[in-house]
Amino acid sequence: MIALFNTLKKFLLATGAVSEFAARYFREVFFPPYEFKELLKQCFLIGNKSFALVGTTGLIMGIVITLQTRPTLVEFGAVAWMPSMIGIAIVREIGPVVTALICAGKIGSGIGAELASMKVTEQIDAMEVSGTNPFKYLVITRVTATTLMVPVLAVLSDLISLSGSALVELMKGGVSFELYFSRVFEYLQFGDLLPSFIKTFFFGFAIGIVGCYKGYTSTKGTEGVGRTANEAVVISSMLVFILDFIAVLVSDIFYEL
Repeated sequence: MIALFNTLKKFLLATGAVSEFAARYFREVFFPPYEFKELLKQCFLIGNKSFALVGTTGLIMGIVITLQTRPTLVEFGAVAWMPSMIGIAIVREIGPVVTALICAGKIGSGIGAELASMKVTEQIDAMEVSGTNPFKYLVITRVTATTLMVPVLAVLSDLISLSGSALVELMKGGVSFELYFSRVFEYLQFGDLLPSFIKTFFFGFAIGIVGCYKGYTSTKGTEGVGRTANEAVVISSMLVFILDFIAVLVSDIFYEL
């Protein structure tokens, strides 16, 4: 019982600390100085460095889902529904969540380890002494970059996944790319696209804020760098699932209204 109480206490304290860190982000993001050059640099690094992994995963995901699903639809004579079914599944749920998890593993751990290394080597303290606002330069730019780039990566991943699925249909059923995508967008509605796109901004923000928080508050020297990277991945991945669950509930309530 005591162990459970201590665990709950640590969880609540950590939640409060991250919330306070996020509140500081919103307090400072709209006021100068603005680090536009660093923001563009981080957007390039996050988007460009992650695109190959996200794109490859998306392509394989589209191919595998189609190969696994096609035999069942053929058995029931419903193979014509393949484009619409795969399109809705990828765009609504699979694409955004898988992309966010990949970004949590690659971007979240990278940000956490980078800031933790700067923290333990006292580079952040040196920036404060020199008159630079390290929170503005290090945290706000990275969190904003992840918030902006994860949606872009999710959209590209969706398109690549659908292209992989279309490639399977071309080889297996002789369905052209033009016909495949026309069937996909025939059944995709605005209510499918908008919620899935909006929630990727929350995924990106969660990944960025957790990675920056863990790195910015890292302790215990170089030993803490590896622990920080690991914790950033675990916590941000859990937040992705929690945010996705909340987004699905909100979408269902919206559709019922």
